[in-house]
Formats: sequence, C-alpha cells, structure tokens
Amino acid sequence: MTSASPATSSLLVVDDEPDLRTLYELTLLREGYDIETAATVEEALNRLGERQYSAVITDMRLPDGTGLDVLRRLEETGRREKTIVITAYGSAENAVEALKAGAYDYLTKPVDLKQFRAVVASALGRGPDTGAPLQSSCFPSGTAASGPPRGLSPARPTGKFTTHGGSTGSTASASAALKRMAGRSMAMQQVRSMIDKVGQSMAPVLIQGESGTGKELVARAIHEVSPRGKQAFVAVNCSAIPEQLLEAEFFGYRKGAFTGAIEDREGFFQAAHGGTLFLDEIGDLPLAMQSKLLRAVQERSVRPVGAVAEQPVNVRLLSATHKDLGAEVHAARFRQDLYYRLNVIQIRVPPLRERLEDLADISQAVLDRIACDAGVQPTPQLSRDALVHLARYPFPGNVRELENLLHRALALSGSSTIDVFELGLPETVFTDSAAQELDLITRHTRDIPQVTPAAAAPNEPQPLPSNLEFHLDQIERDILMRALEQHRYNRTAAGASLGLSLRQMRYRMARLKVLVGGDVDAPDGNDPERSCEGRGSST
Repeated sequence: MTSASPATSSLLVVDDEPDLRTLYELTLLREGYDIETAATVEEALNRLGERQYSAVITDMRLPDGTGLDVLRRLEETGRREKTIVITAYGSAENAVEALKAGAYDYLTKPVDLKQFRAVVASALGRGPDTGAPLQSSCFPSGTAASGPPRGLSPARPTGKFTTHGGSTGSTASASAALKRMAGRSMAMQQVRSMIDKVGQSMAPVLIQGESGTGKELVARAIHEVSPRGKQAFVAVNCSAIPEQLLEAEFFGYRKGAFTGAIEDREGFFQAAHGGTLFLDEIGDLPLAMQSKLLRAVQERSVRPVGAVAEQPVNVRLLSATHKDLGAEVHAARFRQDLYYRLNVIQIRVPPLRERLEDLADISQAVLDRIACDAGVQPTPQLSRDALVHLARYPFPGNVRELENLLHRALALSGSSTIDVFELGLPETVFTDSAAQELDLITRHTRDIPQVTPAAAAPNEPQPLPSNLEFHLDQIERDILMRALEQHRYNRTAAGASLGLSLRQMRYRMARLKVLVGGDVDAPDGNDPERSCEGRGSST
C-alpha cells in the first residue's frame, strides 16, 4: 500500500467536546497532518461536501446524531475516506456496530494518545510496514500470507504456529491471491467480492465452512489484499494444541514460570505483532481459554504466563470454524460475548458439492501443482468419464478429499489421461444412470448403422422407448456381445475395439450381466475370469 505523506494527509475530526477536539487536533498537528474539525453531524457533512479528506475521526455520540450517520453518508456517496470511531469505554456493541457500518477501526474513551496516533497512521498506510510498529490496533479481521498455489485447498493442521512474509497490498498481489482460488461459480465470485471488501477494513471476520473447503486460503487472500500484506501471518490450529498448553502458546511465558520454562518465549500474539493471527477451528477452544482470548481482544494486550504486566499487541485477528457457532452458543459451549466479537463479518466458504461447475477448474489447478511437485510433464488430464464420475460424488471431504484422490490417481496413472478406475472412488458412485450411460454409449455407437423396423415407413418417426434405461442397456449389451463374438470372446481385444480398457470391459459385462461360457450364476461359483477358456485366447 502506498504510504500517505503527512504533509498531504488531511483529517476531519468530529467531536462535540471542545477540549477533546483541541487535544486531538494538537496531537495530529504534531504529526504533520492538516486538520479540520466539526462539532455536529450536520457540520461534518457540510465539510465533507466541500472537500475530500484522507480520513475521518468521529465520536460516536454527537448532539444531532451519531458517528454512524457520518459513516452511512460516506458509504452512500461512495467516498473513500477511512473512518475511525471513538466510543465510550466498555461499549462493545457500539464498536461492533461501527465496524459493521464500515469503520476502519475504533478507539475507546479515555483515548490513549499513543494508540490514537498509531491507529491513524495505520489507516493512512503509515503502519508497521513503513515505520515503527504500532503499539496497539484492532484485533479483528483475519489475514494470511502467501502460500503455494492451491485450488481452494484446506488449511494444514499445525500444532504450533507458522509465519509467512506476505506480499504487498497492491492490485497485482491482490489479483495473485484471489487467482489461487480456482473456480468461476457465482458462489466463488461472492467469496472473492467479500475478500476484496474486508481486506481494507479492520472488522473481525469469521470464516465459516465445512472441513476441507479452503478456509485458510480465504484467510491468506484477505491478508494479501490488506495493508498488512507485507507483515507476518501466523496460522494456528486451535484443536491441535493440548489444553494445558493453550495459554502459554497463545500469550508466551517468562523464564521460570513453570517447570521446563528455561527461557522467555513469545506466543502466537507476539509472533503476529504488526500482522495477522489466523485461529483455525476456533470452535474447539475450551471455555476457560475463550475467556482469556476475549480479554486479549478487548484490551488489545496480553500477559505472558509468569509476567506481571500486560504488553500491548497490534494484531489483526481472523478466525475460522466448521461448526455452527450460533448453535454452540445456545448449547453453552461457546461464549456469546466472544462470538459477537469475532462474528462482525462472516464469509461462508461453500462446500464442493454446491459448486460442481468449478470441479474441472479446481481439478486442473490441483493436478498442475502436484504434477509440478512430482516432476511429471506434461500434466495428465482427466478423461471426460472421470469428470462425470467426480461430478456424481458428494465429496464429504470437499477439496481436501479431491486433492487426495488426484494425488492417488496421478501416482497410479501411467499415461497422459486419468480414467475413472484410477480415481479410486467408492463403488456407490458407479450406479446405473441413463444420462451417464447415454454419454458412454453414444461415443461407441456413432458409426453403427441404425436398423429400421420393417413395419415402419421410411419417413415415420421411431416410437420412443417406454423405459429409456432398459433400452440403453439392451443397446450396450448387444454391442458388447457383437464385439466379443467378432474377437472370439477375447475381452482385451473386444474392449480395445470399443475404446475400452480390460477393466472397463469387465465392469460393463458384470453390470449388464453379459454371460459367456462359464459366466453363469451357477451354484458351483465358476470364476468369471476363467469363463472364456475354450472359446478363444483367455485374457
């Protein structure tokens, strides 16, 4: 993000208390900003009508309205000023409401001037990437750094934490981050739109989605399009940390705090200072830790285990879960106050079964990546039949399961095409389907002349079958039998003449009950693999 020059940054301060207005004005003038003030909503709107500002700082309570009225007017008129709202101490509801209305950040009274200067600097792009680190800022809104391209691949569990240096918040990097999420469905377009909107805000974001949908990738994209894109991204799997270690892992500890603490150590919050902390599977945190996390979010500071004083931290918080946190709140398994703090903005990542139109794009992106990692060139392609079968599978494991299937298929495939039987899908996928079989059959029957019944007149349309599936089965059964007879019941040769592998030929013969030789449902249990003996070369 391009840093704003103090000499050219103009700020509008809106507060009805003259003493506070003067205090804010003097503090910001020392930082080199151009300051104008207003005492009411009406006066603020008049000033906004006269000129553009770099940012607007407004008190929540004003004589003729609230700071939200100013925010709404900015949004209605498409203005691009960042807004910072000042609320009364302990008024969490007002803070959340302001963030939902589009505020960049909020401050609580009495305002700490050091924090005040830091938040303003962050809003103007003079944050931790261009100067001294902020001493405290809003926790909300997750972010993440860049990672290897994935077709909406799932978050990898981590017992400790991982940090990454992100890319810049420029248009180019934002485009790269969003392009890693394969798919052109309406659901994915909505996710990308939300990422673009929340990336420039400090509002808390809760990413909701089933396991394996790619919640961490969404978090990383938010981070990359945000002003914090150059800073650290710390991803934490809350369900992978033993309960007795949670406080020490989150907040750090001091030497001698407990047995084995031989030196000071930072926690997740300190490691993410100036950047983003992504808490995956937040719904698995025990209630005791939820209470401590809530205090850290509210106070924007943490106290390491064994320390006396708290230390301020500047962290943007993102959280994700596969659970319904609303239901968890009703069941008293998740704190309601923490839920409202985290769930200011929610992004739902759709399961794969709801965006099957993206299946081909996701599969190709995943195959490109794993083929590159394995040194396989060119990248094998999925056959049309393979895509048809994938589209019929519900994917309870979502993209993570698809990625595992493609890993296996790539390892087993010895050609440039991955076919149905190399995917290893459950047998329940291979059910009788008229639409599926029609596609498979018509590819093999294009060149077979059609026989017109003798009784039918030359121009009379053929009667429609009363049972399409049975009719198609009969056609395919007849084709298989003719091919077998032509090749003296050699299944390999017969299958090859129809463009089928031996395995595909056996599958179709078994499904359609094409019996030759010993292939009968006899009580003696003749082996189908030996049924062609004596009728041609065995396969």
